Amino acid sequence: MKTILSSAAMIIALSGTAFAEGDAAKGEKDFKKCKSCHAIASPEGEVIFKGGKTGPNLYGIVGRAAGSVEGFKYGKSIVDAGTAGLVWDADNLAAYIKDPKGFLKEATGDSKAKSKMTFKWGKPENIIAFLATFSAEMPAEEAAEGEAAETESTTTN
Repeated sequence: MKTILSSAAMIIALSGTAFAEGDAAKGEKDFKKCKSCHAIASPEGEVIFKGGKTGPNLYGIVGRAAGSVEGFKYGKSIVDAGTAGLVWDADNLAAYIKDPKGFLKEATGDSKAKSKMTFKWGKPENIIAFLATFSAEMPAEEAAEGEAAETESTTTN
């Protein structure tokens, strides 16, 4: 039993389910504050959550490189962060949503980094869980690691 529980905990840790910390249903409600600047629309053009165009479309944000929505005019700092390899995951999004400017200063190493996003949200976990429902939750390599851990746990039992 102990092996099964520790194996399950390992699978959860490897699977990138940090989004489970938040409540997607509550996040949908919280997102109403975000919609003044952001929309959620699929690549096919289906509008899931109608919103403003001041901020980029947030469909697929989890797992996407920062500053990479085609056709959106980002600030230099977030583009630089994305070019340097910043990919949005639960931790990065949480830090950014809590303090966009501070996050970009740290991520880029530029004390003069700026963010066009001025809104700060103290507890973004629910919003991130909601946004994750419109994204691939884990990169393929993490899925493979999780499957390997699951296979290993079943062969050792």
